[in-house]
Amino acid sequence: MDSIQIKDKKFTVSIKEEDILKEVSRVANEINRDLAGKNPLFLSVLNGSFMFTADLMKRITIPCEISFVKLASYQGVSSTGAVKEVIGINEDLSRRTIVIVEDIVDTGLTMQRLLETLGTRGPKEIHIATLLVKPEKLKVDLNIEYAAMRIPNDFIVGYGLDYDGFGRNYKDIYTVVNEE
Repeated sequence: MDSIQIKDKKFTVSIKEEDILKEVSRVANEINRDLAGKNPLFLSVLNGSFMFTADLMKRITIPCEISFVKLASYQGVSSTGAVKEVIGINEDLSRRTIVIVEDIVDTGLTMQRLLETLGTRGPKEIHIATLLVKPEKLKVDLNIEYAAMRIPNDFIVGYGLDYDGFGRNYKDIYTVVNEE
């Protein structure tokens, strides 16, 4: 499928599944190398990162654990800026190596809030692994060690990312077509 329609918006394919998986493998290899012997706890940020998390974890070869957290800052096509923690973290994070697994770092405000929340629980170190980052849209300074791809400031769907809840199921990533 080269183009899709979701609600009132048309999208065209911008990143094919095979290119996504190539970059996911690269990120997994970097994590396997850097965090060997640290038994990291991967914290997957739902809902958007579920596909990235699944494909990443298939490629992680070091001993590790995985858990999930749910935060929200998006409504429609833009970030609301208000972050609400929906599902909390029940694990003891003290002295643990944490890897936050995120679908996209946009403004960075959601990630900053999550880092602040996790920081109060005494982890040894926190790393960020994201499928996508929009460097020109960042509003805060973040150390994103593991970024599969850097993309322009376009609205995208697919591979876990949605538009008002739709589009997460597509295997490719699609970019919105601007209505002229």
